[in-house]
Amino acid sequence: MASEIAPDYFDPLGVDPEQARDVARWRRAERMRLCALRKALSVEARVAIEATLSMHLKDLLAARFSDMRNRLFSAYWPIKGEPDLRPLMADLHAAGVRVALPLVEMKHAPLVFRRWTPETRMVRGDWNIPVPPQEAEVVTPDVALAPLVGWDRDCYRLGYGGGYFDRTLAHLSPRPFIIGIGLQAAELATIYPQPHDIRLDAIITEEGLEVMHGAKFTEQL
Repeated sequence: MASEIAPDYFDPLGVDPEQARDVARWRRAERMRLCALRKALSVEARVAIEATLSMHLKDLLAARFSDMRNRLFSAYWPIKGEPDLRPLMADLHAAGVRVALPLVEMKHAPLVFRRWTPETRMVRGDWNIPVPPQEAEVVTPDVALAPLVGWDRDCYRLGYGGGYFDRTLAHLSPRPFIIGIGLQAAELATIYPQPHDIRLDAIITEEGLEVMHGAKFTEQL
């Protein structure tokens, strides 16, 4: 069996259509549940979570990369109750890290990354999310954050279902180091990964580094 030779192997021709529909229905229900849980957080709890997430993320970047100066770091503009790490973006910029934000330039296409600084005058992009303007430099990140609706210990993320992030990861070469950012309470036993799902490199919650894909990185930490 191919899975015995390569545990990550997944045959897309072997997907049961009914099973795929069941997974899609389950994911929709989990997204609603987890988004509601996230939005129900108090302001105090949210502020505390964001502070500890920033601390744990800085620790991981230092352990994995030592010096982030002049590296390209893609963050995200928070929506739907996602942890707000914009103060961390400003801190990294001040420390010499080049910061970018992802945006949709074309429907159903990979995301584009544009440079951001605290002085960037943002414009409204898809879903009214603030994004850097058209004239901002297009870049390819070395490290990218992926906000999570849900996550599992195999380093898979449950997103919003649009597929943009997975398409982007499949398209980028070389692929950046991808860090999932989410809540501890959003852990799932599995997201039932499908052929299009791409495994992240690490997942951080307010409790710290929860999972790192690849024993070599784990040993370094």
